[in-house]
Amino acid sequence: MNHNKIYEVLHWASSFLTENGKEARVAELLMLHHLGITRAQLFACLREEMNERVKQVFIQDVQKHVYEHIPVQYIIGSEEFYGRKFLVNREILIPRPETEELVDEVLKRIERFFPQQEAIDVVDVGTGSGAIAITIALENRALLVSAIDISRESLRVAKENADRFGAEIDFLQGDLLQPLIQAERKVDVVVSNPPYIPEGDIACLSPVVKNHEPLRALVGGKDGLDFYRRFMNELPLVLKKRALVAFEIGAGQGKAVAELLKQTFPQARVDVVFDINGKDRIVCAEIEQ
Repeated sequence: MNHNKIYEVLHWASSFLTENGKEARVAELLMLHHLGITRAQLFACLREEMNERVKQVFIQDVQKHVYEHIPVQYIIGSEEFYGRKFLVNREILIPRPETEELVDEVLKRIERFFPQQEAIDVVDVGTGSGAIAITIALENRALLVSAIDISRESLRVAKENADRFGAEIDFLQGDLLQPLIQAERKVDVVVSNPPYIPEGDIACLSPVVKNHEPLRALVGGKDGLDFYRRFMNELPLVLKKRALVAFEIGAGQGKAVAELLKQTFPQARVDVVFDINGKDRIVCAEIEQ
């Protein structure tokens, strides 16, 4: 490719991505990463010549995304969530914009459901990059936040993210709520975005997701509900008398997950919350036992 000005290279990349069924915006994300600049700075230097070595690496990364379907977030090593840049790698599920809505819902409900309470214990189960736990801790610094994950590597990255943002979080390694059960610890709030994709749907996912993101963070058994069922056995052992549970779910799972919560906590007020696209995305239970 003979184009050397930044805008020409960017235009080539956007066209190449679009022609191959990928999102054109990936070109800008990779360009910002390789030039180490902000979006505003990019617009100011579009007519400048691009360093040849940087250009070659940029082209290779665009091709990796197209031909090998490697997610752009793994190439650049980060993803934006709630206005902050979180480190990610192949061991970790990439945070999604829909999960920001889960965080919003939890923060809003905590304010309303625990109006006078001083110390509120919140636990994020299956924390991955730490995006949910860290965001909740930073947005409401009065909360006492813990985060659990079964994977050591996920916890390592989540801790690194917490340190970068100055979030105080108690990280625990273990399966689902087991670390709390073993420590006989009770909490006020449990939030989780567990694996919820049915096994049969994996084949239909884009190669960017199914070939690169960790399947253990995606698949929730035959019908996608395995983790929610397991939660129903463990939640009663860790929740205080007055508690809040908030789950992210897959589209179409709202009714089933709400039913599981109602069976486990017959006195609870259970709501299914729809996302910005009108899909059932969150199920919340406000429990007073």
